[in-house]
Amino acid sequence: MRMLSCVLALADRISAPTVVRAHCDLPCGVYDPAQARIEAESVKACQEKYQGSDDPTFRERAVFIKEERADLVKHHLWVLWTDYFKPEHQQKVPNLHEIFWTATKAAGAAKKSNDPADGQKLLDAVAEVDKAFRATKA
Repeated sequence: MRMLSCVLALADRISAPTVVRAHCDLPCGVYDPAQARIEAESVKACQEKYQGSDDPTFRERAVFIKEERADLVKHHLWVLWTDYFKPEHQQKVPNLHEIFWTATKAAGAAKKSNDPADGQKLLDAVAEVDKAFRATKA
């Protein structure tokens, strides 16, 4: 009986671990739109490869990869938006909200499209994010 009460007392002290998700385990301060740009380049390249092939299996893979990469663009943009950019950055870049809105919408549009022109629009939008980022780093 004494053993059982010890086990129960110990069980009361042990709880399931809390699962959390974050960009990193620490506020590392390492942010750069380059990650979003690389994924956006992949989106456009997949769109170009899709257009250049008649093989249905290859085209299916190109679409799958393009959609994954477009989601990664959105992820990297949101990490910048939510973790890096602060209210004081809006003073340096007054249209910051519009820049991010345009870039994330371009990622969504490119995800749904196999037209490399949409991939280029995404690259252009990510370049605007990069300009805003560089303006706040000075």
